[in-house]
Amino acid sequence: MRKRHSRGPRPHSDEVTLDPARPRRGRAALGSALAAALVALSALPGCSRSEASVAKPGAPASGASPSSAPPAPVAALADAAAAAPSPARPRNVLLISVDSLRSDMPWAGYPRAIAPRLTAFEAQSVSYTHAYAISSYTSMSLGGLLAGRYPHELSRDGYFFGKYAASNQFFPELLQAAHVHTASAHAHGYFEGAGFEQGFDVWKILPNLKWNAKADENVTSPAHEQLAEELLTAAAARAQSGRFFAWFHFLDPHDNYQDHTADGVEPFGKRARDRYDGEVLFTDRYVGKLLDFVEAAPWGKDTVVVVTSDHGEAFGEHGQTRHGFEIWENLVRVPLMVRAPGARPRRIDEPRSAIDLAPTFLDLLGVKGAETLPGKSLVPELLGGPAVARDVVVDLPATSDNDRRRAVVSGKWKMVAYGAQQLYFNLFDLEADPGELSPILKGDDFERMRARYKEATAGIKDVPATRCGKGCLEGSK
Repeated sequence: MRKRHSRGPRPHSDEVTLDPARPRRGRAALGSALAAALVALSALPGCSRSEASVAKPGAPASGASPSSAPPAPVAALADAAAAAPSPARPRNVLLISVDSLRSDMPWAGYPRAIAPRLTAFEAQSVSYTHAYAISSYTSMSLGGLLAGRYPHELSRDGYFFGKYAASNQFFPELLQAAHVHTASAHAHGYFEGAGFEQGFDVWKILPNLKWNAKADENVTSPAHEQLAEELLTAAAARAQSGRFFAWFHFLDPHDNYQDHTADGVEPFGKRARDRYDGEVLFTDRYVGKLLDFVEAAPWGKDTVVVVTSDHGEAFGEHGQTRHGFEIWENLVRVPLMVRAPGARPRRIDEPRSAIDLAPTFLDLLGVKGAETLPGKSLVPELLGGPAVARDVVVDLPATSDNDRRRAVVSGKWKMVAYGAQQLYFNLFDLEADPGELSPILKGDDFERMRARYKEATAGIKDVPATRCGKGCLEGSK
């Protein structure tokens, strides 16, 4: 959330005009009946390495090679779902998001054991190794997640701490209309009045918070975890349909990076990354406590638990600290892990986006409304189906504090467009250049990815911000 300006290398100029008449590519909706098959279909084999996933060490073997037992096609999954008894459907979904959680965590090779509980959770989950937030800071990422749309498509003001209009439809509103109980609690003053509360039966903000727009001075995980337990207990008791959706956004890894020595977390050092790592370890303790509570609850076995983040964090990459303003990989790559009844643990390497979470939650809870959303339900691949390659869009609208950025990730390629008219492009080969230090400015790959960028973003409607204070920074407007 903190404002921190940074600019990357000067983008390449190329006069390209997007075709606004090009239709959005359709989304293939599998249907909410698939969620009923999570337990019944748990014996389906997972994707092979060639299908962009790899079984975790110690995970149960599928019992058949891909050549002898290919993953069931969508039609077979749908038939099995129709035959599955209704009680097999998960009754609840719990979303845990951790602010500023980078993708380079211990389960991804980071050498410090800064998240033992989340590392254990990842081993029990379908884990996405190339997951992307929708944008690079909280307001844009979470607004997009709740709407299941890119932030450019939403009615919003143009301030950095943006507010969303009630005219936007958020997926919890669809759940609420279907009598799914919805509850949430948060640990920053921004969440009170930003518009995120739409569709929640219960919306709580931790009391006695200090709100400093330049830094977060609060330590909130202990009280936040306790409040989450209370709301989950109440949700399980009050849910008229026997179903609930709950969301808790843990905030402590957000700057300022607090010292937790008094709580038994020994400091790793004095550098910003050292102090951040201590914050992650501290937060991991309380996320783990909440996971223990869910597992011990009678409704825990019927609950899908999703862990992700709203954005990453910078520690000097491209001369930047903290987050926002740019869409470098370290700012938009995040963890995404789903532990679901009947879903075998594995890792999926195909790029995926938080834009897929809204249709996934609607699918899991058997609620209609995902058909018009740009994302795709992850339920088929959670069940062991193939993880089909598709493009990921990262969307950062202009605000009073930053100009516009948008990117399309397609396999190893990332095409970034800059400015209001999207006239400037940089292409990156993320395999050969993971630090995004050597932009490609011409050539066959550049032209192909520029065309792919047009195709992938053609259906995104740009809704102008309603107000921007001194004026939105629109780059090359």
